[in-house]
Amino acid sequence: MQTFSLLKYNGLRLLIFSLICTIFSCDVMKRVKKDEHLLISNTVLVNDQKNTTETVDNLQYQKPNGTLLGTPLRVHIYNLARPNIDSILKANVLDNPRKVAWKTKLLSEKQFYRELQSRKNLNSWLIKTGEAPAIYNETRAEKTALALKKYYFSKGWFDVKTSFNTEKDSSQRAKVTYNVTTGNPYILDSIKSNIKTPIIDSLYNSKLKIGSLISKGQQYNEANYASERDRLTTQLRNSGFYYFGQDYITFDIDTVGTNKKINTDLIIADRAIRNEDSVARVPFKRYKIKDVNIFTDYKNEYRDSTITDSVNFKNYNIYSYNKLKFRPKAITDAMFITKGNIFKDIDRTRTYRYLSELQAFKYPRIDYVPNEQDSTLIANVYLVPKKKFELTTSFEISQSNIQTVGFAFNTGLLIRNIFRGAETLEISGLGAIGSSKDASNSNDQFFDINEIGGNIRLSIPRFFLPFKTEKIVPKYMSPSTRINLSATSQRNIGLDKQALTGTLNYNWYPSKKVTNNVDLLNVQFVKNLNTANYFGVYQNSFERLNTIAQNIGFIGPDETLRDPASEGGSFNPADQFINEVVSGNTSITTADDDFITVNNIKQRKERLTEDNLIFSSSFNYVKNRRENLFDKNFSILKLRLELAGNLLSNLSNILDLSKNQDGKYEVFDVPFSQFVKAEIDYVKHWDLGRKNEFAIRTYFGIAIPYGNSDNIPFAKSFFAGGPNDIRAWSAYNLGPGSSLTTNEFNEANLKITLSAEQRFNLLGRFNGAFFVDAGNIWNVFDNVDDEAATFGGFDSLKDIAVGSGFGIRYDFSFFVLRGDIGFKTYDPSRALGDRWFKEYNFNNAVYNIGVNYPF
Repeated sequence: MQTFSLLKYNGLRLLIFSLICTIFSCDVMKRVKKDEHLLISNTVLVNDQKNTTETVDNLQYQKPNGTLLGTPLRVHIYNLARPNIDSILKANVLDNPRKVAWKTKLLSEKQFYRELQSRKNLNSWLIKTGEAPAIYNETRAEKTALALKKYYFSKGWFDVKTSFNTEKDSSQRAKVTYNVTTGNPYILDSIKSNIKTPIIDSLYNSKLKIGSLISKGQQYNEANYASERDRLTTQLRNSGFYYFGQDYITFDIDTVGTNKKINTDLIIADRAIRNEDSVARVPFKRYKIKDVNIFTDYKNEYRDSTITDSVNFKNYNIYSYNKLKFRPKAITDAMFITKGNIFKDIDRTRTYRYLSELQAFKYPRIDYVPNEQDSTLIANVYLVPKKKFELTTSFEISQSNIQTVGFAFNTGLLIRNIFRGAETLEISGLGAIGSSKDASNSNDQFFDINEIGGNIRLSIPRFFLPFKTEKIVPKYMSPSTRINLSATSQRNIGLDKQALTGTLNYNWYPSKKVTNNVDLLNVQFVKNLNTANYFGVYQNSFERLNTIAQNIGFIGPDETLRDPASEGGSFNPADQFINEVVSGNTSITTADDDFITVNNIKQRKERLTEDNLIFSSSFNYVKNRRENLFDKNFSILKLRLELAGNLLSNLSNILDLSKNQDGKYEVFDVPFSQFVKAEIDYVKHWDLGRKNEFAIRTYFGIAIPYGNSDNIPFAKSFFAGGPNDIRAWSAYNLGPGSSLTTNEFNEANLKITLSAEQRFNLLGRFNGAFFVDAGNIWNVFDNVDDEAATFGGFDSLKDIAVGSGFGIRYDFSFFVLRGDIGFKTYDPSRALGDRWFKEYNFNNAVYNIGVNYPF
């Protein structure tokens, strides 16, 4: 059996080696005909200076083949394919009756034709995955030169000249050099307006002229003129001019005898009314909204039906073909189109967005009916309600370091418009069972892990407050409220927990790029049910205690601190040993390293086993400059501030409540947490062209306990490592500081992260990346005494860990599957002078699998 495995392993190595040799032994010129030349380089010289910008690169109609480490890998893959595979199979196989008969007898006819199809599929994959050789084409070179000329002309170099020369060698390779001579640019001088409609002319000179995107002294740029046309069109469409369109705006440019100066006339024509055989020009008119009609349950089959329910509310006409199921205010709050106001295109856009965010309607439609006599518009809003009730279910199978297998089932009921104000109520439940690592013992049941929980969430499409907020947060910012209550109970997962969470959240969008979120109230109560199992979960801490106890003779060399008589996993001997050491009843003194270790374990155990009550408020700010999923040049800024325990602390002082023996106020016999937590997260991406992208991330977070707390709850602490963090360390495995801990979970209350990643295309949908991650976590302003784990100022920055590595990603379009390999480049847990490039190999690397990019 061992020999077979060895042969199989060596055979696999031989197959991979043979494939690599086959690819790289292929001649890249294999598919280049004798009268053709392979294009190997393009060079663009602008005024004798080489230009490699993405914009210029995109203007080229023919480009050399892409390479990986200098090798045109995709060309080699393409060359492995047979361009006439059907003819080859026909001539070599199908036209040979003896071969067909022999193969169909050996494989069966069905398997025979399936094998032929698989060869065709492989050939198609090679062609699709590979890349055909880039054959030099003079016509495309001419088109490239013309494209370069048009581009620089559009940027104001009206005297630009372009040419190209091609260098061909005897090995059938070609190099093309494009020469661009721009000359001096043309500069904008006078800008005059010629506007036919008097009311638009007056509006332009009084308001719209301010903020113009073309101005005297600018270098001519065709894009600025296009943007100015868009700006003016948008402004006029939002100023009541219903019939206005972009085509009414033109620019007349004069450069004759101006010594490279440009005189511009902005021309805005009158409205064109087309009759059967003529076009009449009339001045534009401002239109006002005469009426707004809202049909709350519209369907196509109702077009000729009779309205059975209607109401007029705040100048809105609300109609229903059946009984009206919404409170009028819930509908009118979504309307930005108002009776008596001038027509604004943006009002329709905002109404569409608000209606979509209600999640109560599908396919909303807004039509305007113009009245030429009095220059008014009737707005008809057609709404199609979604189903009031909706059931949701999901099923998951999971595996982790806690359980060998787990099954989870989620079910929920969604109720729309529950209070007739477009509110949405979601009621969901969770049930899960699993088998732990110890379930194989005969005394244990197989499914020894379980979790049960429930969640209730109410979404309200406005701020739920006792006072009006329209002047502070206008409704175009889409304000909304979420009230959430959830409860979970876990058994045989860690220390076993019961958790109760309640939140009151407000959300709004000041602009397209900015999101604001406030948790006015966030209450979390966590109760640990099985604290006696602490050393069963954190076994590394137990092993350290046990070793120390054996070394000083507290227990025998073959004994442990476990209580053999206990059946519930009690570890009282370990607790007793900790108390004896801390009380000075052993041979260990306070100056010994073992005393520090035991004391640290004691502090950590107390912290992780205590129940938590967190009563906090937080503010989140997100500014996302990304335009869409295809935008590669963008930045994202996230800020978060959280304050916890202040309200309870003030009430405790006012009510003069008593403190416990540790000097802490308690609520329901639990000391509440009091801290301030701040986080800054900034991400920046640069598009380098040719599917190359450079991205950085900087993160800083700090949580400071005070008042009623000496430390930060585990749930609010920071950790380092993992597929979206410092990838050379696994999650929770880095830090704090330079401490060399063996804890299962390392966490602290200060974190710094810096990451940089170069992303590039490898092959088709396969992309690669090189990355460097740096950062660490520390304790600061809390009750941790370990100097190695504590941030003591700038000198502690020497303990910033550095990891580097590479990754391969496959783009499925709707998500990216990612694999990264991280190497410990600078390990702060090692002694100074021995930290760089130790264990920098694949055996000690960390392998990460993730979905989508890390930042």
